[in-house]
Amino acid sequence: MPFRAKTEYGLLALLELARLQSTGEVLQVGEIAQRQDIPDRYLEQMLTDLRKAGILRSIRGPRGGYQLARPATELTIAEVVACLEGETAAPEDRRGSTPEARVVASLRQRLQQTRQGVLEGTTLQDLHDQRRALTLGDSMYFI
Repeated sequence: MPFRAKTEYGLLALLELARLQSTGEVLQVGEIAQRQDIPDRYLEQMLTDLRKAGILRSIRGPRGGYQLARPATELTIAEVVACLEGETAAPEDRRGSTPEARVVASLRQRLQQTRQGVLEGTTLQDLHDQRRALTLGDSMYFI
């Protein structure tokens, strides 16, 4: 169950904003788009959705931009996915109620529950920490 492109782009943008959260700085759409190679207009739509959901705050003016509305430790990935992908309803059972169809439906339900548990148990801060560890690991060298 991969993420939609919109969700992947949204998570990349949020990670850029999480990196600056402690400084109180803001990022403009163009800066995020350039850093993460995301089309500007597409990113702008996603950021608007995230702002309307209370995940982001926008600051107007020439030095304006976006920043996280809440600490990254309080933003679950499930919340971001729900905002950008909508609530995921279980697919309609098209095969009837044969034992095989019920077994497959049960597997699908368990997969969805596991996915939702991972998304609810992962915060933006968790992803930011993983990113930082990768960045530090890439910059270390041994003699």
